[in-house]
Amino acid sequence: MKASAQLLADYERDGVVLIRQFLSAGEVAAVRAELERYIRDDLSAQPVDARTFEKDDKTVRNLWRLEKYNEWFRQLGERQDIRALVAPLVHGEPVLVGVETFNKPARIGSGVPYHQDNAYFCQTPPDMLTVWIAIDAVTEANGPVFFVKGSHRDGMQPTKPSGVRGNSIGLAAPSSVPLAEQFCGLLAPGDATIHQCETIHHSAPNTTDFARLGLLLVYRGIHTQTDPALKTAYAAAVATTPPA
Repeated sequence: MKASAQLLADYERDGVVLIRQFLSAGEVAAVRAELERYIRDDLSAQPVDARTFEKDDKTVRNLWRLEKYNEWFRQLGERQDIRALVAPLVHGEPVLVGVETFNKPARIGSGVPYHQDNAYFCQTPPDMLTVWIAIDAVTEANGPVFFVKGSHRDGMQPTKPSGVRGNSIGLAAPSSVPLAEQFCGLLAPGDATIHQCETIHHSAPNTTDFARLGLLLVYRGIHTQTDPALKTAYAAAVATTPPA
């Protein structure tokens, strides 16, 4: 993989790009199999910060820190072709920060409030991004991610604790951009979006009979540093609504 001049230009302008067939069907099947094995065999032995459950307290909403707790996913995140793709987008050498999932299970998958990822990542400059890979089909009905194109160019917006477990900090006010004008990430299995850490985005709950599993690879440029003010705000939100 290599970022074309057009992909880089689109990313810089919009703060989000779509890549079809980022992973092959075989790679998607391998990701699904390893996630199922990990949840079945390994998750119960991991610290509580390895997961967030849905409101039923048993169905996985998120898996966190897979790069720390699972060697298979660490190696996926360190793949040289993926690192080469994201390097121009983070303006330097990419560092793998996280491998995680947003499971959005059928019927009970919770929504994600309007937010900017850098409220969680707390990095300056904001040369950080997420590769969001569809493992299940993402449809208009099962909780797709909506992105406000160009919102990353306006910097960080005021935040407030959201009260949502696993997404504890959100925007103080939703975006004024109508939903119909936002970019909806409708993806086939293996497709991916890449979004900058200050691009505003959100998703609705999944009330359908079809799961919407996404695998996320998070990278920052090696030159970024932690912003103390952002870190303080995030710590306060997590204290109000812990992820686990």
